[in-house]
Amino acid sequence: MSLMTASAALAVTAMEDARAAEGPVNTPAPGSPNDAIMIGVIGVKNRGLNHVDGYLGAPGATVAAICDVDLAMAERAAKRVEEKTGQRPRIYQDLRKLYEDREIDAVSMALPIHWHALASIWAMQAGKDVYVEKPVCHNLFEGRQMVNAARRYNRICQSGTQSRSYQATRDAVQYIHDGKIGKVHLARGLCYKSRGSIGVLPDGPVPAGVDYNIWLGPAPARPFNPNRFHYNWHWHWDYGSGDLGNQGIHQMDIARWALNEDRLPTSVMGLGGRFGYQDQGETPNTEIAWFDYGDQHLIFEVRGLKTPKLTGVDIGDIVYGKDGYVAFTSNYGNAGAFDNAGNKVMEFKGGGNHFRNFLDAVRSRRAEDLNAPIRDGYLSSALCHLGNISYRVGKPASFKQSPKSIAERKEMKEAFERMQSHLAENGVDLDVTAYQLGPVLRFDPNRERFRDHRQANALLSREYRRPFVVPERL
Repeated sequence: MSLMTASAALAVTAMEDARAAEGPVNTPAPGSPNDAIMIGVIGVKNRGLNHVDGYLGAPGATVAAICDVDLAMAERAAKRVEEKTGQRPRIYQDLRKLYEDREIDAVSMALPIHWHALASIWAMQAGKDVYVEKPVCHNLFEGRQMVNAARRYNRICQSGTQSRSYQATRDAVQYIHDGKIGKVHLARGLCYKSRGSIGVLPDGPVPAGVDYNIWLGPAPARPFNPNRFHYNWHWHWDYGSGDLGNQGIHQMDIARWALNEDRLPTSVMGLGGRFGYQDQGETPNTEIAWFDYGDQHLIFEVRGLKTPKLTGVDIGDIVYGKDGYVAFTSNYGNAGAFDNAGNKVMEFKGGGNHFRNFLDAVRSRRAEDLNAPIRDGYLSSALCHLGNISYRVGKPASFKQSPKSIAERKEMKEAFERMQSHLAENGVDLDVTAYQLGPVLRFDPNRERFRDHRQANALLSREYRRPFVVPERL
């Protein structure tokens, strides 16, 4: 497809949807209120098994089909369903065949990121409702088309950012929105999650029972390599987005939510590198991304080497206001508010069930009943991609110098200095090591395009491998 055409489509739909909320879905619910919602789960290696268990434990839902390009994984999940229900689900290897199954009302998918948009759009075109894991898209064009598809085909589409269904997180965000910590100036997302080397493996034969052509889908054709397959695909740009988009999307979503920002920023900057080892991974294991929202900023820190917590948080968020801060951890059922001296003044507790929220919305046919509608998933995913884009179009820089773009931004300067100390503590010689310094990219949130940066705008979409093409027109 034409990148210029895709970018133009992105700009038009962004202007149409600059502030719009998702409207009600009027399509009748599947069957009567007493009928079970028939679910097809797609992608069942790791997170997908959680989807299976989530629906097995939900009243009014039946896991009727399993789909995976790896038949061994599909068989394992089908056996799990049969053992718990006595009913064996149908197995598909090609999701297009699943979409032809008229008994299926909704699909729930945990796929490699490069498949999320096309799998979701095809499902909605086939009349299925969709629960899609995070980040919901591989680039901005895809995410915008997912939002458009949900409206065009009147489908329920839930993003897999499950913290939005946890009462503790919801209450803590509302506490911030109610002004209880004063005017907010900064949201800091943290993904301090140790990631070891994936090593170097040769290309080799496709494992038995795997349809590699379908696995590649929209991505470029290339030989099979186990380091680009199960899970390690996360660390390759053709399929993933590094930990900023893998784990970090959860914390990015909470940060944007806490700032109460319903649009994308006016500028972005990213920097980092893959430090501590040499392997086949392409994405940074250490990264800082900064986003300008005018009088509010969002900054995100990824660290894949061993590191201590920051203010008691390693995977989570710290939202700073004039009169205190709120800390979120990876336990979405617990958060705390603190004064500026670090004294806890409020604790938030309470769980939630994201799968049941999806099922409730499928029954009500009201997109506003979703805790994480696709548009929110798109905006938060887009932030991850914007930070990565600045990093990817950057240039090598020396730690011996202090670039103006860092020095003149207080939050970036402080985070960058801590990042250097962190790397030195992990044995990285900063005197001989370079990092990737991305430019400060100006962004138009109305058109959802970078201002005057052709290379960055090219990364808002991708070239698709036919026939696995995300459609420009729905």
